Amino acid sequence: MKRIAIQGETGSFHDIAAHQYYRDEQLQLICCATFEQVFDSVRQDPTVIAMVAIENTIAGSLLHNYELLRESGTTVVGEHKLHITHCICCLPDDTWDTISEVHSHPVALMQTRHYLERHSRLRAVEAADTAGSAKMIAEGQHHGWAAICHAEAARLYGLKVLEDGIEDNKHNYTRFLVCSAPQKADMLRPLTQTNKASIVFALPHEEGSLSAVLAILSFYKINLTKIQSLPIIGREWEYLFYVDVTYTDLTRYRQAVDAIIPLTRDLTILGEYSNS
Repeated sequence: MKRIAIQGETGSFHDIAAHQYYRDEQLQLICCATFEQVFDSVRQDPTVIAMVAIENTIAGSLLHNYELLRESGTTVVGEHKLHITHCICCLPDDTWDTISEVHSHPVALMQTRHYLERHSRLRAVEAADTAGSAKMIAEGQHHGWAAICHAEAARLYGLKVLEDGIEDNKHNYTRFLVCSAPQKADMLRPLTQTNKASIVFALPHEEGSLSAVLAILSFYKINLTKIQSLPIIGREWEYLFYVDVTYTDLTRYRQAVDAIIPLTRDLTILGEYSNS
């Protein structure tokens, strides 16, 4: 049995992503209120695996999670891309005529904004979690309240789905990272089967410093799939660059990393894993 720390309640998108990634395996979920608690769970027990959202095709990157990932010292051992669909649900005896407000995570409310505009009489209320909103309504028997969540969460908590597929954009995906304690990484993913890596580094404040790094990656035929910069607190106008790359040859990838180390500062390999 694998123990997986997630942010949110049972039935949340993190829960769904974990079960899809580890399909056909028995999982024990550790439901956390915050992403800080997710990483703390791994720190306190190295057998725990973290499932952490890192970017969404509509909302963009979860910048704080990049910082938490780097500071946690965990290793990325996998990724999973989940198609995000939303439904609106309520207690079984409620109807469109009886509900007056809808609860959900701010991102879910944003991703269903146009739908909610067509139901302008509903008051949107921000909550900590999509599935948590469904759970709150079910356990508190809050008549007149609705939740926006995945249809699986509605089913799990015994709520009635008024309408499914209410997301504004059907091309809505979230990428999750699977993170473990470094000493457990090789047990979860053989390095010889990896083809993607996440790296973070700083650069000297000099002309052409980033382009020099990118030129080396290109020379070694390393494909850059994402670059995200975040300011370094306390060092004005200096940035950390979080870079995702894919490769077909592990040796050439390692040679590329060795080649860019002299051009960077504080380079850290956050993880090497299989591109899903």
